[in-house]
Amino acid sequence: MNQQTRIENISRIIKRDLDNPHGKIDIPWQDSLVPMPVYLIPLEYLVYNKYNGRILSKTQSLERQNQKIDVESPEGKSQIEDFLYATNPLRNKQTLESLKKVGQEKVGIVTKDGIIIDGNRRAMLLHKAGKTFFKAVVLDATLEENPLAIEELETSFQMGEDKKLDYNPTEKYLKAKQLEKRGVKVATIASWMGEPESVVKKYLKVMKIMDEYLDYLDQNGIYTQLDGREDQFIILADELGVLYGASNGKGFDGYRDTDVDDLKAISFDYIRIRFEGKEFRYIAYGKQESNFFGNKEIWTSFRDFHFEHIKPIVLQEDKIDIDSPDLGSTLDDRDARFLRATEKTISGKSFMRENVEDHLRKLNNTKYVNQPIKLVSNALDSLTAIDPKNQATDTPEVLDQIQKITELTSKMILAKSPKRVLSDIVASLRVIDLEKNEDSIDDLLEQVKEIEKAAYRIEKELKSLR
Repeated sequence: MNQQTRIENISRIIKRDLDNPHGKIDIPWQDSLVPMPVYLIPLEYLVYNKYNGRILSKTQSLERQNQKIDVESPEGKSQIEDFLYATNPLRNKQTLESLKKVGQEKVGIVTKDGIIIDGNRRAMLLHKAGKTFFKAVVLDATLEENPLAIEELETSFQMGEDKKLDYNPTEKYLKAKQLEKRGVKVATIASWMGEPESVVKKYLKVMKIMDEYLDYLDQNGIYTQLDGREDQFIILADELGVLYGASNGKGFDGYRDTDVDDLKAISFDYIRIRFEGKEFRYIAYGKQESNFFGNKEIWTSFRDFHFEHIKPIVLQEDKIDIDSPDLGSTLDDRDARFLRATEKTISGKSFMRENVEDHLRKLNNTKYVNQPIKLVSNALDSLTAIDPKNQATDTPEVLDQIQKITELTSKMILAKSPKRVLSDIVASLRVIDLEKNEDSIDDLLEQVKEIEKAAYRIEKELKSLR
């Protein structure tokens, strides 16, 4: 049924029932509270609003793929109904059962050409329940004739009333962006949404970071890929807002905007693998002493490790096919493969998680700089946990690190107690097992000569001090 036919059919119902409507309700319309009659309109005369705030991210994601949704076609109608039902299957199931028993309780709002402004979900459930009529007031306008007034009405009814029930969190950010793009002022958007201006400004700030994230992954406009990641975007938007353009005591001394760019890129990678909670905040959120970005040495180490290990994974990723028939599933699978690629470690844990854990230990160590016993105890616990029988301890990397530990501890002890150092050396010499030796005999003999020389020098100096 085309637009003109819908207008004619709905107009006939209004004329027929004008003096005997199914009640009246007050509707905020064009700056006034207007009492409007309620009509019973056949569902077949109505079409869903594909830009409904409840499903905006899904329809815009499809259009980004050049897939047009024809709401007048059976296929388009079915697609919108699937989107609407998927917003909250449990609640929709409960409402569906209620509609079957008692029918429609809350009145909807439609345009004169049958586009549903408020009540898309209810109309979908009525159709599923086998009902044939929709109770609604009819605006004396089409979307094309008065777009902003209808946008105000839809936003205030949907985002203002139902937002806490079953709206995908992404929708509120996308709606705020859409309205601002159409020239609606922040104060007006706030009024329509029933929120303070500060909240709407935050929506726009978070949406900007969301768009940058999608651009970073070459997924511009595929808003469904933001689902389940809201908290991390909120955290990142707050932090970047105070880091860019100012050295304010939140980051390490002397950081630049290019460092913040690195922080944003790394954070995007962590958001991609759905790394969340307190661990995500350690990267840069909160007080300077509580995150990696607040300590230049720790940040540099964390950043360099990440970029070194993430680069080969990204370079091997396939190019995104934006025309994929099920792009959402394709991108979800791509993200899952990205995560699996980071898990090719000895522990089987993602190196991204290990990188956070390793640098969190370093960060915590800085808090105990004046408590050496705490640091020494932690180091001893770590060394004690090593299984010397594990073949992994025989790798050059592990042995090099152990040697560095030995050299460091020897220097620390030597500065305070030469006797302890000599005792350790004697103890070590006594337990050397030459039968299991894999080193060159000549090299060992050379080392023995060096020990003899050092021992002779120490003996000579000690005798001179008597």
